[in-house]
Amino acid sequence: MKRIKLEIAYDGTNYCGWQLQPGLPTIEAVINKALSELLGEEITVIGASRTDSGVHAKGNVAVFDTNTRIPAEKICLALNQRLPEDIKVQSSEEVALDFHPRKVNCRKTYEYRILNRKIALPMERLYSYFVYYPLDIHAMQKAAKYLVGTHDFKSFCSVKTQVKDTVRTIYDLTIRKEEDIIKITVTGNGFLYNMVRIIAGTLIEVGRGTLPPERIPEIVQGCDRSLAGPTAPPEGLTLINIEYLDNNFLRND
Repeated sequence: MKRIKLEIAYDGTNYCGWQLQPGLPTIEAVINKALSELLGEEITVIGASRTDSGVHAKGNVAVFDTNTRIPAEKICLALNQRLPEDIKVQSSEEVALDFHPRKVNCRKTYEYRILNRKIALPMERLYSYFVYYPLDIHAMQKAAKYLVGTHDFKSFCSVKTQVKDTVRTIYDLTIRKEEDIIKITVTGNGFLYNMVRIIAGTLIEVGRGTLPPERIPEIVQGCDRSLAGPTAPPEGLTLINIEYLDNNFLRND
């Protein structure tokens, strides 16, 4: 038995998120089916980030156990022949049998894209949130600085969040504009349910002038979801990568 780690990219438009849901198309279900057919075993992957419906990824991570004799690094190429065009494995490698992608220290980076112009661009509709009114990027950058560090982010997670500990660390939160696209890039040690989308929605309120940047500390300290801005739509969000801080899980033999 060996454990294989996959790095996976996907367009989440046509899927109801990562996690298995009976009768619904999900990323996890497609990968499980393709792996099971390829390897001739019943395979169930464990994902690092269970992205929501419509959310994309460039570097999500999943692991699975198998008895296959196919070399680990070649599994991604064989698997991609069985996967649809909107899901592709970027790499595959063997890891230690006790490696769990959600139970080790890591840095996750997400990017939220906003199309900020008067008229929408059809080719951007699936990969950005269209905002027609002007946004003050400098005010958004000022507000973002208050969110960097270790805080209780209860105000920035869905009321459906089931975890008891809502303290997370944001290492970096940058906002930059490239032509008509505003990119909010956030790196942290983990994120609560809808946390990045609520941060994006709150920063958009700052950008439009309805929320002063100086209110952010008050929102954080209030630990009340109703204090923060709306949850931005899923199509603007992409999981960029997951960086594991301890590489001891890699197999060197």
